[in-house]
Amino acid sequence: MAPMGIRLSPLGMAVFCLLGLGVLYHLYSGFLAGRFAFFMLSEPAAGGPETPHGSAPGGAVDLRELLAVSVLAAVRGGEEVKRVREGNVLNAKAKGKTREGAEEQLTTGDLLSNRRMFYLLKGAFPAVQINSEERVDTADQETVSWDRSIPEDIKQKIQPQEVPAESVTVWIDPLDATQEYTEDLRQYVTTMVCVAVNGKPVIGVIHKPFSSYTAWAMVDGGSNVKARSSYNEKTPRIIVSRSHAGKVEQVARQTFGNKTVIIPAGGAGYKVLALLDVPEKNQEEADVYIHVTYIKKWDICAGNAVLRALGGHMTTLTGEEISYTGSDGNEGGLIASINMNHKALIEKLPDLEKKSHK
Repeated sequence: MAPMGIRLSPLGMAVFCLLGLGVLYHLYSGFLAGRFAFFMLSEPAAGGPETPHGSAPGGAVDLRELLAVSVLAAVRGGEEVKRVREGNVLNAKAKGKTREGAEEQLTTGDLLSNRRMFYLLKGAFPAVQINSEERVDTADQETVSWDRSIPEDIKQKIQPQEVPAESVTVWIDPLDATQEYTEDLRQYVTTMVCVAVNGKPVIGVIHKPFSSYTAWAMVDGGSNVKARSSYNEKTPRIIVSRSHAGKVEQVARQTFGNKTVIIPAGGAGYKVLALLDVPEKNQEEADVYIHVTYIKKWDICAGNAVLRALGGHMTTLTGEEISYTGSDGNEGGLIASINMNHKALIEKLPDLEKKSHK
């Protein structure tokens, strides 16, 4: 007797195959759908949200872009400062006293400039810490966009350079020399932006609203301003704050000689520009900038960055580098110079801060 076998009809085989395909479909349909969704979400949709301006993958920012926005912010803030001053709508009021007991002024120009500068920078670089002299009123938020354009002079001189966003601190001074601003001494007034990386100032922007002059520089990058070539180190011209001129004059002349020239001036930004080759009619020239008391970091960070980029120095009166992290104040006074023997200058005035308070 022959062995018995099972013969499937063509119809039965078709049914069997269909059942198998059904099982496979149920097993893998969820997996395939998930992979398809992941693929679609990983690709930016046309017209969909983009990476925030100024940001790069991994939480980095491009310093060239940050320089471009800083220049724009200083100019935009300066427009507000100029508009308020020319409209004579300052609404000046005292916001407190300095450590020396002088009244600090606050004007509409300070507030409007601060709002414009802060929100422009924050909109372009949302992950970056921004410190400003004035408080930011979140209820008065302003949408200020950046079109991501970079001026040609920055494109030509500065190469893209990315740094981690968490290493960056931006310091804003929306109106430097507010006291002089209220007195209509316009030549002293500036708006400033500084970028520090790991506490070191690397980008500085100083803008003069009433003459539309802007100086900018980036350490290990480039600048649109130069140092002056002629200095007299034996009898330097020393630029100081108007309120400190009397304190510094006697000590400075004892240190540098009776021929030393003391130049009283307003605004830290103006004083740094005095050390540079600035094509400004109302800009005085000096060899050394000295400040003998406590000063806020947003006053000096931009100038410090510009001087560093040009090979100059800004330190405390004892020669210590100023860190732009942590507290917003610098306790050790400052001395700034360029194309001079900075160490020798410091050695000449080791007790200047102490004597100036007598």
